[in-house]
Amino acid sequence: ACAPYRRLYVCDRNLEQIKPSNITSTHNLLVDVCMAAQFEGASISGRYPQYVAKYPGSGSTMCTMLARSFADIGDIVRGKDLFVGYDEKEKKRRKQLENKLKEVFGKIHEDVTRGKNGKNGKNLQALRDRYNGDKDPNYYQLREDWWDANRAKVWYAITCGAGKNDKYFRQTCSNDKA
Repeated sequence: ACAPYRRLYVCDRNLEQIKPSNITSTHNLLVDVCMAAQFEGASISGRYPQYVAKYPGSGSTMCTMLARSFADIGDIVRGKDLFVGYDEKEKKRRKQLENKLKEVFGKIHEDVTRGKNGKNGKNLQALRDRYNGDKDPNYYQLREDWWDANRAKVWYAITCGAGKNDKYFRQTCSNDKA
């Protein structure tokens, strides 16, 4: 798959440095994902003025850039990232990151389906019913659910450096009339 230019430089440093042995709960994972999002947001916010100077009239707002990077982070977390790298070094880094995420979600899957997360009774059975069928070592269902549960926090982390006047939505009609 061809990837947009922005994907060559997604700042996923915190994700790449995850040590699966240190992830003891979904909360630890959330901290690392939010840190990666915050670094990515700061990177975009810091470089946006130079981007506007180099590409005036491009129509890309900072919030649009943040939204696209947010979607990229979501794709990585959910295991649906199509970008595998542009050279052998990058391909190796992407593969290592995916393997770490599989290991982390494997641990979370085990905790969730064995009741180690404090769930019991009907809740535990519902979790087992939902995830025990997830025999795929990628844990796509669990990853999707984790992202759904935490996406608002990740969005907050990536946008914390955006200015007050930055807007994601634009007027679509002339004269500001809907």
